[in-house]
Amino acid sequence: MSNEKIRVLESGSKEEKIPTLESLANTNDGKTIHKIISKLDDSDIEVRGEAFSSLVLNENNISDQLIENLKSQNKNIRGFSALVLANRRNYDAISEIANLTKDQSGMVRACVLGALGYLKAKQASKEIHDCFFDSNIEVKKSALKAAIDIGDKISGEEIITLGKEKDPEIEKLLVQAKINS
Repeated sequence: MSNEKIRVLESGSKEEKIPTLESLANTNDGKTIHKIISKLDDSDIEVRGEAFSSLVLNENNISDQLIENLKSQNKNIRGFSALVLANRRNYDAISEIANLTKDQSGMVRACVLGALGYLKAKQASKEIHDCFFDSNIEVKKSALKAAIDIGDKISGEEIITLGKEKDPEIEKLLVQAKINS
């Protein structure tokens, strides 16, 4: 990657970063991939989105770097790396993604559950169901949606627990879960 592109990604404007990220969508250079992944935590949502797209669309094998970033100190990088892996249909990463259902960040847990549901990760069923009892309502919603996505049945105890939230989105998902049962 040229020094100019590095400078743009590190300190350029949004208008400079987005086309630069677009131009890097098929790179297989490790340092460049790492720099793109770091933009998953950019202050601008459009830059984060472009970094996400660039990583999803990259046809090279960048899975190891994405999996490595599931352990990042940064919650945005952990959560969005899980979603990038899911969108790349990286089934080999399911166990590493499932480990993050206990992450300290509710946002990461919700992203991870979305990724597991998208990957139809039946092998993560226990981790998904454990999140029905999470303290964060967004995590509970994501867990319920993931359970539906993988075709799991929701137990009576789980329905009662989730129903206590009195949340319209959870109630809709519970209806969907009952229909699918």
